[in-house]
Parts: sequence; C-alpha cells; structure tokens
Amino acid sequence: MSERQILLLIASLLGGLAVLLGAFGAHALQLTTPHSGWFETASQYHFYHSLALLILAVLPLPGRWRRAVAIAWVAGLLMFSGSLYLAAVEWVRWFWLTPVGGVALLLGWLLLALAVTRPAQR
Repeated sequence: MSERQILLLIASLLGGLAVLLGAFGAHALQLTTPHSGWFETASQYHFYHSLALLILAVLPLPGRWRRAVAIAWVAGLLMFSGSLYLAAVEWVRWFWLTPVGGVALLLGWLLLALAVTRPAQR
C-alpha cells in the first residue's frame, strides 16, 4: 500500500468515525451545557481535519512534508477532539490534552504553509 493510500485510508476511517460520533452525540447522548458544546466542538474539528487529510493525500507535496502535516493533524485530532469527547461524556477530564492537541493542529497547518512555499525539488 502506498503512502497516499494509507493516508486516504486513515482519512476515510477518521471521517467515518466523525460521522458516527456526531450522530451519537446528536441522538444518543443527552448532554447539558457546557458538555454539549464540548462535544460539538470536538465533532467539528474532527470532521474538518478528516476532510483536510483527504485533501492532503492528493496534494502534490514531497512525501516528507505530507507525512509531517499528517502526523501533526492526526495527533492533534486525537488529543484535541479526543479529550473533548471524553470530557463531554464525563469519562475522563484530561483538559491539558486539549491545548496540546490544538497546538499540534496549528503546527500541521503551519507545516502545510511551509510545504507549499518551498521550491519544488527536482
């Protein structure tokens, strides 16, 4: 399996999980404020970054840049959205992971900006 195929697989699975968790949050959970807001925020960031990973897989970037962005986004998604999902259902409150995950998401976007401004390597 190529690196792009692996990234497409990861993005597809994360996207499907975003839909599943979004439906679970909307229909199965009876969350009260602020918990519903945490779950909604987690779901939005989860879905947006799953789509971003799909797009990343087809961008004409050198592999090392694509890998760095993907690692930052997947790690950030797991920490940011994961900590908010868990806090929203009151299983675990690891709020220290939320800002760390947010920084990882931001790092991924900054790495993407760097990647597209670098001259093409021959």
